[in-house]
Amino acid sequence: MDITIAYQRTLQKYHLKYLALYHALREGILTGSLASGTRLPSSRDLAVMYGISRGSVKEAYDMLLAEGYVNSVVGRGTFVMEQTAMLPDESRINLQNQNPPIAKQKVPALSAWGQRIMQLEKERALYSTPVSATDRDDAHQPMISFQADEVVLEGSSQIAWKSALAAAGKDLQKPSDDSTPAPVNGDQWLREAICQHVGRTRGITATPDQVVLCSGSMEAITLLTQLLIHEQDNIVLENPCYSGIYRAVTASGGRIHAAELDQQGLIPQDWDAKLLFVTPGRQFPTGAVLPLTRRQHILQWAASKGAWIIEDDYDSEFRWAGRPIEPLKALDRAECVIYVGSFSKSMFSSLRLGYAILPVELAQALTAAKRLYDPLPPARLEQRALARFMMRGDYVRHLRRMTRIYRSRYDVFQHEIQPLSELFHWHQTDCGLHAYAIWKYGSAQYHHFMQSARFYGVTWRDAADYQLTPGPPSACFNFAHITEQQIIEGVKRLRQTWDSIKHRIMELS
Repeated sequence: MDITIAYQRTLQKYHLKYLALYHALREGILTGSLASGTRLPSSRDLAVMYGISRGSVKEAYDMLLAEGYVNSVVGRGTFVMEQTAMLPDESRINLQNQNPPIAKQKVPALSAWGQRIMQLEKERALYSTPVSATDRDDAHQPMISFQADEVVLEGSSQIAWKSALAAAGKDLQKPSDDSTPAPVNGDQWLREAICQHVGRTRGITATPDQVVLCSGSMEAITLLTQLLIHEQDNIVLENPCYSGIYRAVTASGGRIHAAELDQQGLIPQDWDAKLLFVTPGRQFPTGAVLPLTRRQHILQWAASKGAWIIEDDYDSEFRWAGRPIEPLKALDRAECVIYVGSFSKSMFSSLRLGYAILPVELAQALTAAKRLYDPLPPARLEQRALARFMMRGDYVRHLRRMTRIYRSRYDVFQHEIQPLSELFHWHQTDCGLHAYAIWKYGSAQYHHFMQSARFYGVTWRDAADYQLTPGPPSACFNFAHITEQQIIEGVKRLRQTWDSIKHRIMELS
């Protein structure tokens, strides 16, 4: 075996090779770098390792053996003995002189962007409250979580996806006469498929050179904030909104204006701002759908101010009833809307593919920013597979199938939570994969209810995580990732929780 000891340094002090080797080995043993039970190299191997005679190695080993630092076992080798505590004072002083203390590295002087990132990371850590089995009375029951979780492909969708992956693998292995590198803005086939899909389902007219593929919608949003926001620019965010958008804007130095909402979503104002983030198809997290008149008002505001609108269409693929209103991008005539979409919810969570549809000049800037982070496009196999999946019609069939499944789960959830209407005011919605509710009591009662529910093995997402300013206690219940039976069991546990603490809640009110 190879070992590393301070032989060259001790040789400068002791000059004789066997003495230098003895002190180097002794130091390694006493400082713990050669741990108790370590098998030392044979005398032949150690001699070759350090370019000394085998006799010098044997002499050093004999000295260590005589002083009890090692033990020699015939036929097995030489082993480090267990040592007591630390070096004698004199030896420790000598070693300290030989190894002067290394100055502690200074805390790096981060840029303003880096400092904001670290501050946001500290804030994010405050919301990380994983629930362990020891937090519960009945830990043998599996936890039922209404927090967003992995959604997977099943049945015919899974079969079709595997077929698309196999075909994509063959595509990418074919030799090509074209020496042009893979485009940073994404697979040409997939960008064409996206244009066809949003044209048919969302009424958006776009060309492939207006589409930039990213590793999820958040990468697109983060890069866009870096491209469009100057220090202290006024940026309008819905309140509440997705916390990732808040972090991206804050890290880029934007000054956030928290815009008010009502039952119909964002309330248009004459904001003094250059950028607006909005989720008109289904406001996140409340689920409100922005009416057409408000959409038109927002577009007029952007045109008059020369402002950008980033439209995050995160899960409007799944609609239970009614006709979807055209997205802002489909109504935009001034080319001031950037449309951001994702496949993480419509396909499966680990498929980190999102996209932005934007004016060609801005698409070129976004591509240049992506090139800085990803000189080679990621997930080329998945991109080509998704292109095939969409072009063959499998994506549309998958959406229809999953809409039926999610609608059924939503109906079960809506039916089961009726007895909890005395606790929550539920926001009704005709699309999306989560339900939003406002707690009817005070903050102390809400947190007591949340903590008690953990003991019954059920959790959900506290919507306070999305509030830019203090607001009433509220909750998000995701249902797409769990079965109907789990939904029934989860709501049953919520009712049990309420029954067990109802009197206490009333006393606190």
